[in-house]
Amino acid sequence: MYNYEAYLTTAKVRVGVVGTGYAAKLRTQALLQDERSHVVAIAGHTLENTQAFAQEYQAQAMSSWQQLLEREDIDLVIISTINRDHGAIARAALTHNKHVIVEYPLALDVVEAEEIIALAKAQNKLLHVEHIELLGGLHQALKQNIEKVGDIFYVRYSTISPLHPAPRKWTYNHELFGFPLIGALSRLHRLTDLFGEVFTVNCHQRFWQIEPDYYQTCFCITQLCFASGLLAQVVYGKGETLWQQERKFEIHGEKGGLIFDGDQGIFIAVGEEIPIEVGTRKGLFAKDTTMVLDRIFDGTPLYVTPEASLYTLKVAEAARRAAQTGLTIFMKDI
Repeated sequence: MYNYEAYLTTAKVRVGVVGTGYAAKLRTQALLQDERSHVVAIAGHTLENTQAFAQEYQAQAMSSWQQLLEREDIDLVIISTINRDHGAIARAALTHNKHVIVEYPLALDVVEAEEIIALAKAQNKLLHVEHIELLGGLHQALKQNIEKVGDIFYVRYSTISPLHPAPRKWTYNHELFGFPLIGALSRLHRLTDLFGEVFTVNCHQRFWQIEPDYYQTCFCITQLCFASGLLAQVVYGKGETLWQQERKFEIHGEKGGLIFDGDQGIFIAVGEEIPIEVGTRKGLFAKDTTMVLDRIFDGTPLYVTPEASLYTLKVAEAARRAAQTGLTIFMKDI
């Protein structure tokens, strides 16, 4: 699909990074360590932070992402900024004939995401939506052990993060972060990757907010009924009105259960409890970045497709509608 031959005679792929936060830093570090890439320019939220970031990584600071995309000496754009802007930047980058890496979600709106995927195909450009949760130790351990439990009937995935006080930052802003399970799309994507097609979605949410721009707590609980009959429950919460940290994934089957609590895993069956080793969560942005460069230079298949991310975005949109209306949402209506 992509013109890899053009890169075989080129020393490096030239990269522009949009963002100066945690993910952008890890991406940039990975690019600097790979001889196939060269970081050309950085665009961030504030010029002061952008200049400091660019100086640290010996790149040029740009006053806006629009200005960065106009550069002809950039082949690949990495979008590691607030969720609200992902779709607009991805669309513009593809229009400027750039390859694109974007942290999930591709967009906060399903229709916009569909249009961006179609544009990438029309432009014959790589569009990669990052889903590093699939590369991590927990997901790999799940895949390696899931057959042990037999016919699965119930799954529960809970991530609760108390913060006192909650930060006044974009991840606690409705407009900038998006609906919780769209902004935190990986919570649902782990399930759709493992269990496939969803039939119906229910969802309830609550926010505690005393300021106009930022909420202090969000709590969201979603129930997915899969086409297979499997029932899954996803709990996502963060902020000041929560009191106990939890990162737990449970799979219940007719022959046994898999319980992952933090970084500890166990297989439980009649008369036995077997510990499961869970690999590290470190280095995943670097691994993802390397895989994208492999794709560009060698045509190596990636671990996730934009279409798979889009499907999960539709499930998240169904959860948003269910929370808004109090109704069960059928996926065929999304």
